[in-house]
Amino acid sequence: MAPGWFGSKIKSKVRRLQQTTPQESAPTPSSPTSSPTPSQPASEPATRPTSQPTPSPPTSTDSKTSPLPNLQERLWNQAYDELKASEPKLVEAYEKILSVGLHRKDPSSVTCESTENEVEGARETRCRQMQQLVRDGLDRTQKAASIKRGIDEGLQAVQAVRGIVDKAVQAAPEAAVAWVGVCLGLEILSNPVTEARYNRNGIAYVLSRMEWYWNLVSLLLDENKAEQSSAGLRVQLEKHVVQLYEKLLSYQVKSVCLYHRNWAAVVLRDVFRLDDWAGQLDEIQDAEAAVRTDSDQYNTEQSKSYLRKLTDAAGALEINLQDIHSAIEDQTRQQEKRHRDDKYEKCMQDLHVTDPRQDKKRIQDTKGGLLRDSYHWILDHDDFQRFRDDPQSRLLWIKGDPGKGKTMLLCGIIDELEKGPNSLLSYFFCQATEAALSNAASVLRGLIYLLITQQPSLISYVRSKHDITGEKLFQGINVWVSLVEILTDMLNDPILKDAVLVVDALDECTTDRPQLLDFIIQSSSTPSSRVKWIVSSRNWQDIEEKLDNTKQKVRLHLELNKDPISAAVRIYIRRKVDALVEQKKYDYQTREAVEQHLVSSANDTFLWVALVCQELQSTDIWDVLDVIEKIPSGLEALYDRMIWHIQNLGRRNPELCRHVLSTVAVAYRPLRLEELGRLSGLPSSIQKSTDHVSKITSMCGSFLTIRDNVVYIIHQSAKDFLFSSPFLFPSGITHQHHALFSRSLGALSETLRRDIYNLSVPGFPIDQVSPPNPDPLASIRYSCVFWVDHLHDSEPRARMSDKDLQDAGIVHDFLRKKYLYWLESLSLLRTMSEGVIAVQKLEILVKTKEARQLTELLRDARRFILSHKRAIEIAPLQVYASALVFSPTRSLIRELFEKEEPNWITLKPSVESDWNACLQTLEGHGNWVSSVAFSADGQRLASGSEDKTVKIWDTATGACVQMLEGHGDLVSSVAFSADGQRLASGSGDKTVKIWDAATGACMQTLEGHDELVYSVAFSADGQRLASGSEDKTVKIWDAATGACMQTLEGHDYLVSSVTFSADGQRLASGSYDKTVKIWDTATDMCVQTFEIDRAITSLSFDPITNSLLSTNIGLLNLDLPALPPAIDNRSTDATLRSVRHSGWGISTDSVWIVKDGKGMLWLPPEYRVMSSAVVGSTVAIGCGSGRVPVMKFS
Repeated sequence: MAPGWFGSKIKSKVRRLQQTTPQESAPTPSSPTSSPTPSQPASEPATRPTSQPTPSPPTSTDSKTSPLPNLQERLWNQAYDELKASEPKLVEAYEKILSVGLHRKDPSSVTCESTENEVEGARETRCRQMQQLVRDGLDRTQKAASIKRGIDEGLQAVQAVRGIVDKAVQAAPEAAVAWVGVCLGLEILSNPVTEARYNRNGIAYVLSRMEWYWNLVSLLLDENKAEQSSAGLRVQLEKHVVQLYEKLLSYQVKSVCLYHRNWAAVVLRDVFRLDDWAGQLDEIQDAEAAVRTDSDQYNTEQSKSYLRKLTDAAGALEINLQDIHSAIEDQTRQQEKRHRDDKYEKCMQDLHVTDPRQDKKRIQDTKGGLLRDSYHWILDHDDFQRFRDDPQSRLLWIKGDPGKGKTMLLCGIIDELEKGPNSLLSYFFCQATEAALSNAASVLRGLIYLLITQQPSLISYVRSKHDITGEKLFQGINVWVSLVEILTDMLNDPILKDAVLVVDALDECTTDRPQLLDFIIQSSSTPSSRVKWIVSSRNWQDIEEKLDNTKQKVRLHLELNKDPISAAVRIYIRRKVDALVEQKKYDYQTREAVEQHLVSSANDTFLWVALVCQELQSTDIWDVLDVIEKIPSGLEALYDRMIWHIQNLGRRNPELCRHVLSTVAVAYRPLRLEELGRLSGLPSSIQKSTDHVSKITSMCGSFLTIRDNVVYIIHQSAKDFLFSSPFLFPSGITHQHHALFSRSLGALSETLRRDIYNLSVPGFPIDQVSPPNPDPLASIRYSCVFWVDHLHDSEPRARMSDKDLQDAGIVHDFLRKKYLYWLESLSLLRTMSEGVIAVQKLEILVKTKEARQLTELLRDARRFILSHKRAIEIAPLQVYASALVFSPTRSLIRELFEKEEPNWITLKPSVESDWNACLQTLEGHGNWVSSVAFSADGQRLASGSEDKTVKIWDTATGACVQMLEGHGDLVSSVAFSADGQRLASGSGDKTVKIWDAATGACMQTLEGHDELVYSVAFSADGQRLASGSEDKTVKIWDAATGACMQTLEGHDYLVSSVTFSADGQRLASGSYDKTVKIWDTATDMCVQTFEIDRAITSLSFDPITNSLLSTNIGLLNLDLPALPPAIDNRSTDATLRSVRHSGWGISTDSVWIVKDGKGMLWLPPEYRVMSSAVVGSTVAIGCGSGRVPVMKFS
């Protein structure tokens, strides 16, 4: 519902409108039917007393007997033809827009040039087309009104116009040409996108008076009422009416063309002015005045009185229509505000990887600010203007060598585009110096994030997935697929019709760059694409090969634009030298010498100028000329000189700088000063002071810069140079990775302890945790997450890690003493998923070592984190409560940390002695899970549930990566194709669906079964799909077309399982009729039947022999069909009386054991409560698994 203020606002307008409605009936030349009042929707019957009729357009139930429709048709069509003759290009553009509408397409889905004009045929054909367009327009307006939540009341004025249109077209269908523009005008008024105010007001004026214009024919030109003596006046009046109609049509046509101006730009260029709306409205009003003058001489007082009544009603309707747009804008703002609820904030927090606006500000500040004179040249460049003005130019690619100013150029373009009207702009700056900003997934997350901050309603595209999966949506192997789907859907939203997306430094996207390039190319090349892209990169071959394949690009090569680049660099030099003069008080000669040397040596490279000027800032004025003469030209030579300068600092400083530079160079993200001090191995006296660390950092030439206590490498080219420097890495880069691993592990061992944030309460929720001040994790945040990655990257060439990964080595020792404290810290840092991956990496690394004890401990540590990850994520201190208490008694981690178990649990639950076969428990379905299936590579697991959904899980992390919705009943069976690209599901709604496993899109819906579908299975080649149903049949489908190829009959009861042999020649079906049937898929014949003493629930062929069939009762050999022995089924159940008790008890969601309402012990899923009993501090739980754990608490 809309807010109360909104409803009141609209109601008051409607009341005013009702009060000004004419109360007299009009003399009409025919018997008109009642039409909706301007304040009453057309879909509702009028409720006014009959004594107070409203003006209505004359209508007739039989057009053959009424002369009026013929006159109205003739005059409106005559006006349209005269407009077409006087402004052919304008009407051509309009008719092309209508031609697209005839096919119910969005104009942006096709190009203007490729669209044929289908409205320029014979008048009869045009009339039929116009009628269709009116009907479609009325339907769209109705749908738009219903979509706008709670605004139906406020759109009563729009509904009133809809009613007038509907009645008029029924009365005179051949005059539909008058009403097409009205329908499109309603859409413009109802759209929150703002057009020119004068145009919007003019549309409201024209629409409000359409009833007046329409009735001119019936009131003024009725031949039955006209006197013969006034025939001449009638001709003059008719001429003026046609001229008025032409002006009206012209205004409507131009408004529609304005609305679609980007699409029709090629046709509309120079056709008419877009800013002369006031003048055009004056012309309409002048034409009205001419009609009034003639009508005063020609018509009756009664008709003129009625016309005045219509004028008054039109005035009230005009006010209401004008306010509709502002009301919709008000409602849109309120809707956006309502979107900012808790779920909105949580979704944005999980989506956030960076705020590109802050990145842009940081980059500009780091580089000394954005100088307009250094980038404005590109705004006038022919290539940029072609990209900006040509609707078919969807991609602008700016390319150039390092240091040529690409990033600042894009910063300037962004600033200029943001100044435009209704600009919607999103951008991302790739940075190879930070892992979080150098991968394709982060690029899409940043673009999506910035779009939503500008248009909060767009979050619905993310929320549809995030509300189900939470933060796991942005984790796991399918994160790229999910993000592509989200952004693609967003870009198809009409609100982003003219959006521009900017991605800087594609060469610095080091992870999944090919996928990012493919997405940009596809998005910019799709005919229905609504957005434009601007990208920049170095002159790299892999990027060139990709982007050269798109035809809709504009390439701007900086090396081929030497003159404007040189001029921009000279302006930049002048600005930098001015700053030096201000700071260092250079005299005229020094200034001129510095500027001249910079100009002659810069080689059109902004970065070189910036680095030289940075050095001059710390140079004494009497040394400036000497220094400037020694500075070499070119970035590489300048970097060499900076290294030489560091090596000659004297005392210990060169070694300290080497430690800092080598650490920053190999780190996976920019480091905070607190982190850098620990990781770089600086003396402890320096580590303890961020001021000391900052001073050492400032001595590292101009390679590094500090912003907000975070250390950044000045440029990617500088990082590339440092990696090749023997001064920094005398023993190689892998040695430095090992050094960071060792220092990280040492720092963790020194710092980590139990309850490091002093939370105290075992169930303290993570979403209420705030870091204390000072933060004990501040210096080891990086180490907590990345210590294993550095060990991994030191491994390929190094034997140095052998001793680290041996029994009783430092890794073994750390896990034995600090493992739980590390997991607690990962939870506090919201990085538990990274912890899972780290433990799995350690397991892989240790496999090549002879370290039996460490191998066993890592296996146990992996089971521990996988089993209890959810509990620890929810409440960090549950790592010492739930995680320990519910681990097996012989778990190595539980034994090592037995002293950490809570002493307030005096009787602990009885648990297994060893880990069971359950690796993970995946939670998320809202009802029973009825079917599961692995993909062939084991990386994904699909589950079907009675909640009517299918979920696809990442088996490594346990994250839900897709949720498939579409079935109308429980999902009873799921199966992957052998290549893992498709997923089939059978349902109680009697259908089988085939899904794209990567995108979650439904590819096929197969209908034909009469009852629930129990089982589905793909053939090995993926070409066929079998389904078994409660209707006792098996169907074989063509998986590509969805056609039913065969129906196999013969079972006497439901078919519960189907499976193909590996060669696809045989199909096995199992049934509750206690038989297994083997079918020849070529002949549809049943070739074998096995009669068994119990129902068959599962079947699978041996993938090699094609003759062994595994069933739920044993193995069948199809060549030697002896039945296996029966297997007894045993089950256990427990039912305990549930007692509510104060003090200790069970939470209402059965997830926690609570004390006085506070969560104390999180229950793993297999211990969830079916029933419970509480006596004092003793709690007994009846579980669905049949176990009954009993616990006593102090």
